[in-house]
This record gives sequence, C-alpha cells and structure tokens, in this order.
Amino acid sequence: MSIFERYAPFVQDFIYRNRWADLRAVQVAAADVIFNTDENLLLTASTASGKTEAAFFPIITLFSEEPPTSVGCIYIGPLKALINDQFSRLTDLCAEADIPVWHWHGDVAQSHKERLLKHPSGILQITPESLEAMLLHKHTAIPGLFHDLRFIVIDEVHSLLRGDRGGQTLCLIERLSRTAGVNPRRIGLSATVGDPQGTGDFLSFGTKRCTIIPKIDAEGSRWRLSMEHFYVSGTQAADNKNPDEESGKSAPCLDEKTDTAPAHADPGIGYIFEHTRGKKCLVFVNSREECEAVTTTLRSYCERKHEPDRFLIHHGNLSASYRETAEDLMKDEGRCLTTVTTSTLELGIDIGRLERAFQIDAPWTVSSFLQRMGRTGRRELPPEMWFVMREDPPEPRAMLPEIIPWKLLQGIALVQLYLEERWVEPPRLDRLPYSLLYHQTMSTLASCGELSPRKLAEKVLTLHYFHRVSQNDFKCLLRYLLERDHVQKTEEGGLIVGLAGERVMSSFRFYGVFQENEEYTVRSDSQELGTIVSPPPIGEKIAIAGAVWRVLDIDHKRHLVYCEPVRGKVPAYFGECPGDLHTKILERMRGTLKEEKAYPYLMKNAVVRLAQARNTAVHSGAAERPLINLGGNMYCLLPWLGTYSFYALERFLRIKCAGSLGLRAFDSARPFYMQFTM
Repeated sequence: MSIFERYAPFVQDFIYRNRWADLRAVQVAAADVIFNTDENLLLTASTASGKTEAAFFPIITLFSEEPPTSVGCIYIGPLKALINDQFSRLTDLCAEADIPVWHWHGDVAQSHKERLLKHPSGILQITPESLEAMLLHKHTAIPGLFHDLRFIVIDEVHSLLRGDRGGQTLCLIERLSRTAGVNPRRIGLSATVGDPQGTGDFLSFGTKRCTIIPKIDAEGSRWRLSMEHFYVSGTQAADNKNPDEESGKSAPCLDEKTDTAPAHADPGIGYIFEHTRGKKCLVFVNSREECEAVTTTLRSYCERKHEPDRFLIHHGNLSASYRETAEDLMKDEGRCLTTVTTSTLELGIDIGRLERAFQIDAPWTVSSFLQRMGRTGRRELPPEMWFVMREDPPEPRAMLPEIIPWKLLQGIALVQLYLEERWVEPPRLDRLPYSLLYHQTMSTLASCGELSPRKLAEKVLTLHYFHRVSQNDFKCLLRYLLERDHVQKTEEGGLIVGLAGERVMSSFRFYGVFQENEEYTVRSDSQELGTIVSPPPIGEKIAIAGAVWRVLDIDHKRHLVYCEPVRGKVPAYFGECPGDLHTKILERMRGTLKEEKAYPYLMKNAVVRLAQARNTAVHSGAAERPLINLGGNMYCLLPWLGTYSFYALERFLRIKCAGSLGLRAFDSARPFYMQFTM
C-alpha cells in the first residue's frame, strides 16, 4: 500500500482539491516513520516544503481510525502568530473528520479554553509559556486533559535550541507526561538545523525512544543574493572610485528600481524604497526600535512623494490586531505591499507569495539568515535576499576599531559559512541551566504544593535537561532560596513557596524563562497599539506601530498609556534585546579580513569598503594580533570570540585584572572589541 493510499479518505480529498500532482519526499518519509514505527521523528527540510502537512496527515489519519479519548496531540509553536496561522490551516483540514483543533495562548478567549477543559479532544496548539501556565494553574486537570496523549509536535525546533526556552519546553513535556501517565512520541520540525543528530538526541530526552531523521534529498536551488554598503550620510565608499579596478569585480543590482527616493533621503533606506514599489517584500531588521524607525522613514518618503502608503509593520510589541492586519494584507495577492519586521515573520507564518527580502545589517545567526531568505523563493521563484549594510561615516580622527565595518564582515561571514561548509549553529545541550533550574523548581513546588526536600529533588533533578546538575548544587540552591524567602519550610519539614517567591510567580512574566522589562499597554481611543517600556512624561511623544503619538495620560497602577496621533519622528525603545553571535562567525569575520578572496554578491560600495578594511587590517595587524596599541597608553583587544565568551572575558578583565594591569577607561563594542588604557 502506498503512503497516499494509507492516508484517510478526507486527507486524500484535501490533496486532490489542492491539485497536488504527487506527495513530496518529506511527506512520504514522515508518513513512513509515523505509520510504521513507534519512534520519535525529526523532519529537516526547506521552508515551504510541506513539513506541517507531512507530520499531521498521518497523525489525523490515525486519529480518524482510533479517536483519542483526551487531547491526542499537542502542537508547540514558538510564536502566537505562528499558532494562529497553523490554527486556521489545521482546522480546515480536520473539520471533515470531526477532529477538534484548539489553541491556547494569551490572545485566546477564555470561553474557547473552557470548552477544551470540558471536552478535551483532538489537537491542542500552545506556546511553551502557556503550557507552563497550564501546568501551574490547571495541575489537577492534566490527567483528564492528556491521559490519551499520543504525539507532541514541536515546530521550528531550531528556534528553541540555543537558550533556556528550549530547555523549558523539554521540562514541560516531561512534567506533563509524568502527571498524565503517558509517553507521547515527539516530532520536531525545522528548516535549519546545524547538528541533526544532536537535535534528535535533544528531542529524545526522557522518552526511551530514538529519533529517526530521514534524509531528504532536496533539489538544489540558486540564490539571488546581493550585499551593498551605505554610509547613512555623505559620500559613499565607491564614489569617485572604480571598484572593479581597485579590488575586483562588483555585482550589479539584482533588479531595476521602480521608484525614486526623495532628495536627501537616507541612502540605505532610500535604496529599499526604490526597489520595493510594485513588489511583495519583507524588510528584516534586528530590533523593534529599528523596525519602528525604518517604517516611519519609509512612510514619510511615500508622503513626500505624494504616493499611497505601501509599508506595514510587524513586531512582538505590537497588539495582536496590528500584527494580524499586516499578515492578512500581505496575503492579498492583488496588493503589492512591504512589511518591515523583526524575527516575528522569520518563521513559517503564511503571508502569501513573497518576491524579495531585504536585510538591514546582518542577522545574528546563520539560521536566521537562512530562515529569512527562505521566506522568498516560493512558487517557482528563486530565494532572493538583498543585504543593506548601513554605517555611520567614520570621524576624521576615529581610532582603529571604529573604522572597521563590523556588520559588513558579519554578513559576509554568515553567507560564507553556509556556502563553504553548510554550517548552521549547533544546539547547546551541554549547558548548566541554573536559571531554568530555579524556574522549574518554583513551578514544580507551586503546582504540586508542599513537598519534602527529597521529593522535590526527585521531581526536578530527574528531568533529563538537568542531567549535569548535581545533588550538592541543588542543595545550595534550596538553601539560598530558603534564606531569601523564595521557599519556606513548614513545621513538618516540607517546602512550600515563600512570600518572596509568590511575588515573583504572581507575574505572568514568570511563565517565560527569558528576562522581560516592565511593559505598559499603549491605547489610542478604542485601539490597542501595543506595548512599550519606560513611558515618557505626559505630553512627550512615543513611536509605535510605525507612527508617532503624544502621551495624554499614564495609569501606572494598571500599566496603561493613553495617547493621540501626531506628526513627527522620535526614536522607539522596547528594552534591551542583545544578540548572540557564535565564535565560529567571529573567526570567519577575521578570515574575511585576512584573505584576498572576492565575493560575487558584493556590490560596488561593499567591494570598496571591504578593500579599505582589509588594507587597514594589514597595516595595523588587526587580523593577526589580538592586542593593538592605538597610541600612547591606549589599547584595543580584538578577541574574535562569540557573545558569551566575549562577556566572560570582559567580566574577567574588569573584575580580576583591572587592578593588577592598571586597566582604565574600559569601553566595549560587544562582541567585537574592547578598548582601554593600560
């Protein structure tokens, strides 16, 4: 029997209605594992390859043949927007077989959640944070909700691998499985995995199953890739120069411009403005603040040119209605719009056919670069990415580290690492996750009630993600928590959550393991615009949702900001959000400075700017020596280390070495260089 014949009739009808000529390789491979084995599964295939259908076609076929008596499958998505998108896709698919599809996160109506609690069934879509809240507040309901749980599907699994959020997800799955008395199979989906075997091991933690990783022979595809450099003002690097004569051939522009930017426009933003009209595009940036600034600037260019606004905005601090409006407008095939976005549209949310992606500066990871470029190239079009590297013009007396184009080097390194080695960031599975240990200790204690120290240790330390944490380490943590009243000892010798611990856990921010700032919801009349941190005084202006607003009133108790729309331009601020560069990327950046290789995707400004940087590196020794004398007693340290290693070295020098070495005037541009007197 073929895989197609093994599918349920309503799945076959779905395939016919969508006029699929045949099943894709990933769908055949997934169905073979799910139908014919009892093992876990990791599907790694390119964006838009049909991974979601590959996992769910066989799952819902099995459910139609033997309906689960509780929730039968949990789908864990990293973003609410991704869950909302998958919710509509899965609901349509499952409706014919009477398989309910539920979703559960902060934007879901309470009535929907109550219906699930009364009638647990079908498929539940949820974020890690909402699953944490469910285990905490619905602990006694877990066996009834999940006693026949058979599958857990983790989408975009790569996005969880490099931090505590992935560890939290594994801990939650294991805690839920123990409480419900089940051992569901795990299915991971991802387009970009650096170490498939390591990721498979990650998926299998605590299941006593292995993970099958089918080898999918993907068809090779050509990239349409360009990278150009712009100073934000003044003369450009290639002005009055011939880059082809000076440093090798430069790449032409990938397409003719379809508009003209206003006079005196920011060169890099103007370049994007000129090449997006009449196209469906995404413009990726690396922060929410930059997202607001770029959107406001592009919209102002439309206004100055007396053109209709063709730019949308999408990031995590916007209200759900603003994000969903942008997604719906992008799906409209009759409108040529461009959305400026952060990582919120990096993952697999369906926003229709995209022709082009721009990336302002370099993303932090090879994985992000691949995901962002993979949003284009659908429906027979090649993947297309335009890098726009922006840099402030160096001051005439700027010192060595400030005249190196770090973002240009970073972008080249990301591209070359994948082209040369097919390298993507590997999962970090050997960590000592002490912050997550605290988080799961408090969550376990709150959900279970009073526990003896021994019983608490059994519940927490047997979670497989904590395999490197010793009994002595856990005792130290408990003593500290008792001293700080995060945990309290009862007269019977048991442990409960203390008063200080209750204050921490009373905030919804406890459900996520990453640090968040205190946020205020911004409203204008009946509209909810999104959230900001540190609201300015009444009468001042704020930037959010791609527009500028004047603050009318602030309710500090309820964390509300009331405002009205005004004209103008102000910087946005949503709190710190540092990136994480891998050491291998820094090493490749160093190699880019040292080698004479030409890169075929560099355009004329980028070619000249790279040649200038290489010339500077040769004459200063910057690519060869880590410590450079800048003159007198001023030094620069170029460690070529990734973010976490850089932070560790910086703290070591500041705390342990500053006194003995006489280090003063310490200044860092993380993770590129440290500057000090000595």
